[in-house]
Amino acid sequence: MKKLTLLLMVAVLSGITAFRPVPQATQEDRTLLITQLQQTRDALLKDVQGLTDAQLEYKPAADRWSVIECVEHITLIEKAITEGEQHLVQQPANPERKKDIKATDEQILKNVEDRSHKVKAPEYGVPKHTYGSNAETIKAFTDQRDKLIAYVTDTKDELRAHIMDHPALGPVDAYQLLLLDAAHTNRHTQQLEEVKADPGFPK
Repeated sequence: MKKLTLLLMVAVLSGITAFRPVPQATQEDRTLLITQLQQTRDALLKDVQGLTDAQLEYKPAADRWSVIECVEHITLIEKAITEGEQHLVQQPANPERKKDIKATDEQILKNVEDRSHKVKAPEYGVPKHTYGSNAETIKAFTDQRDKLIAYVTDTKDELRAHIMDHPALGPVDAYQLLLLDAAHTNRHTQQLEEVKADPGFPK
């Protein structure tokens, strides 16, 4: 009887030790991410509203992007990020890797938005007039972003429980990937504002 009791105690204690609660994105997390996605969408659309084709396509120099190329780049990178995030959340959760994450949400926002650190765009993110026309490029961004906001609003995916190795940031979770996307939009909205402020920008 004593032996049975001891075995039961070991089994219970082992179960407690093995159980690890799956980290969840809190409502505060969700609200922050939705706000970031909405605000960066609205700022970008406000900056391009009413611009002529000549203004959208103006380049301060041959090696600089135009306003519409910035929009296209944002859209292409967001497409890659969201596809990566969807692939990640379809994999088995690995919350035990949470301890490996070094970058905080605040650091991701701050570092990605900081344009003093230049980063070469990956080939798949280089603008190539992918969407046909300026209007179609802006619409592609808007439709894609609205779809992403709807996903974040309604998803039951455990965004904090799926962790991957990012080539620049190291281990990040699926939530942080989408936060990175919002920060990336802000980064290149700053860039297109620099183009609009150029002395040669068409009036």
